[in-house]
Amino acid sequence: MRILAIIPARGGSKRLPGKNIKLLGGKPLINWTLDAVKGIPEICDILVSTDDSEIASIAKKGGAYVPWLRPNELSNDEASSVDVAIHALDWYEKEHGNVDGLMLLQPTSPFREQNTIKTGITLFRNNGLLPVIGVSRVGEHPEWMFKEKNNLLVPFLDDHSFDKRSQDLATLFIVNGGFYLLSPIDIRMRHSFFGTTNIPLIVISPKEQLDIDTHNDFELAEFFLERNN
Repeated sequence: MRILAIIPARGGSKRLPGKNIKLLGGKPLINWTLDAVKGIPEICDILVSTDDSEIASIAKKGGAYVPWLRPNELSNDEASSVDVAIHALDWYEKEHGNVDGLMLLQPTSPFREQNTIKTGITLFRNNGLLPVIGVSRVGEHPEWMFKEKNNLLVPFLDDHSFDKRSQDLATLFIVNGGFYLLSPIDIRMRHSFFGTTNIPLIVISPKEQLDIDTHNDFELAEFFLERNN
């Protein structure tokens, strides 16, 4: 099996400037993801798609394949991760032959374990190459939620369960952004990382679930490191 791992790392970040190469535990944030995916036999290449020459240089030193800088039209706030992934996939297959899977790994999930990635690959292989999505259990249940209407609290769901105990509520999951793996056919046909049928890669560890987007997120990442040390 040949899987192309793509790490999207745009240079511009408004909420946390320079986050993709900000030092966490003494190494650039993107290197945490690079180190987690290295050495997995099914991964034919780790391609970093970036518009930033500094990120490109750091990623190359970290062992990534960075054959070009991303085009301007894929580097603005309107560009989607799907467009970025398909651009990289199209280029790679033209230059290096077809792959069986495309894996998207966001550099903002630094504590993703290699065993988690391997489990995702096994799920992909054993389920007929259906899309595998990283998910985590929700902390707040929508059946206990309200919305505001005419200055009043009304149930968010018509079929609410305010009288249920928490342990009696259905277990729900949310996409954590740490792992996507699907076939080239699926992403091109649906222009999405999701299919009509998706396989969950359930992540339990709060540390692995972390997706860094703000200063507070980064401070939480530093706290996890300090606690482990």
